[in-house]
Amino acid sequence: MRQCMIHLITFFLFVSCSYSAHALVVVVGKNNPVEALSKTQVIDIYMGRYNTFPNGVVARPLDRVAGSDAKQKFYRLLVNKSEEKINAYWARLLFSGRASPPSSYATNDEMLDELRSSKQTIGYVLESEVDDSLKVVYRFEK
Repeated sequence: MRQCMIHLITFFLFVSCSYSAHALVVVVGKNNPVEALSKTQVIDIYMGRYNTFPNGVVARPLDRVAGSDAKQKFYRLLVNKSEEKINAYWARLLFSGRASPPSSYATNDEMLDELRSSKQTIGYVLESEVDDSLKVVYRFEK
């Protein structure tokens, strides 16, 4: 019985570590004064409702290119919408002149470079890609 319990605990630890490494997190560069954001604040920034961080600094959200797994997962976690619905949402806002969609980056490296070089940018990456040059400001609930 004890051996079975040890195997079970080991399994759950492995699964939880595996999930954590593949979890998306919202990040800013280390020079950005923002320490944390709520899910509502992240939604407001990414959906064009607000163009500043809570401290008043201009927020420039970064996105992945259409069709990327990361982008699809991010918007599912953030607003529970498909990429097609997000694209339709941005088409309406763009047409009305109310807002512009986030800048898109083809690769993670491009996005990471931009995040590291500007205090205004905000983006999403795998938790395993976060290093000392980035700050996690929001983690999705498991």
